[in-house]
Amino acid sequence: MDAATSDISHLMDGLRQGDSRAAGQLVSLFYPELRRLASSQMRREGPRHTWQPTVLVNQLYLELIKIRALRSNTSEATDDRTAFFRLSAHIMKRLLIHHSRPLAKRMEISNIANGFDLPADASDDLKVVEDLLLDLERIDPAFRAIAEMKALEGLSIEEIAERLNMPLRTAYRRWTFVRTWLAEHLREVR
Repeated sequence: MDAATSDISHLMDGLRQGDSRAAGQLVSLFYPELRRLASSQMRREGPRHTWQPTVLVNQLYLELIKIRALRSNTSEATDDRTAFFRLSAHIMKRLLIHHSRPLAKRMEISNIANGFDLPADASDDLKVVEDLLLDLERIDPAFRAIAEMKALEGLSIEEIAERLNMPLRTAYRRWTFVRTWLAEHLREVR
């Protein structure tokens, strides 16, 4: 194994363990090739696409530094360099799909008050909402966290699941419970 292959393997091990510096070094090391890959990916996009290949590589870097852990390569036929480019191509494709969606589809902002029929003068209702959040927290601290992330931060269920390190289905079930529980208890307060 030559020094370059050893360096790439070491950096890929770091990336798999969530080392953002390793992600940055891999992007720097393969930048010209990543730009070519981005150009190739961009050719499939419509003429009105607003990104350039450099932007796509930059977005790839931002996604790579978010990686907390990756499974190790179990196939000896695939070397680390190939694995990195396959991962990069997959992330670029996902980024382009996400970017091509209309802005309204890219984000889902939810307000706790939506659908719960709170009056316009809701200063007293803030206390009620805080009390309800405390009650949710007593049931399960994750319930309050989900309500706050969804309503206050505007995170999607996928982002909440990732942040709380829980399966997506569990996050959906918990959000459904939280939304229903809050609706019922807000009706009781009225």
